[in-house]
Amino acid sequence: MSAADLSPGEQHAYDAARFAEIVDFVPSAEDWARPSPVAAWTALDVVSHLVEWSRGFIQGSAGVELAPLDVADDPAAAWKTHTADVQALFDDPAGRIVSNPHMGDKPLDVALSEIYTPDIWMHSWDLSRALGRDFDLGTERAAGMLAGAAAMEDAMRASGQFGPRFEVPGDAPPQEQLLGFIGRDPGWTP
Repeated sequence: MSAADLSPGEQHAYDAARFAEIVDFVPSAEDWARPSPVAAWTALDVVSHLVEWSRGFIQGSAGVELAPLDVADDPAAAWKTHTADVQALFDDPAGRIVSNPHMGDKPLDVALSEIYTPDIWMHSWDLSRALGRDFDLGTERAAGMLAGAAAMEDAMRASGQFGPRFEVPGDAPPQEQLLGFIGRDPGWTP
């Protein structure tokens, strides 16, 4: 089954579970301080970003109240709670609409599947690399994401959310090309 065969809720559940496996792998509290491929971010910062920005986005754009979580205190527990909260929104969107100046008005589950779920997927590579592990983004999905992102590169770069492109060989596999596109060195090690 490919990503194209999954509903938005199923894709979120799949990507969130894969990310949870990485979070659960962190051997000790000290490992949360390890650097990540995202400049100036630690392994803990990767998890904090995914939890905090999405909860703020959901509350600010869709008016859904979500309890604050202390990621630093227990990253695995925070991720588990956060994932359950977001999955509940996918499972029962209840007609909620995101109203955001950058996206316009969209159903909440559609907005989350367009911006949040791919963020989990991409940051899975970052967290894995921070821990000295590899992570396979999947050839088909990486190629599809790269094609879509390339079509809106100027807007992506202007958003400030993506660094400058990291040059990789033109014949590099799709995962390496995608990582280079979003400003990551595919060979990065801690």
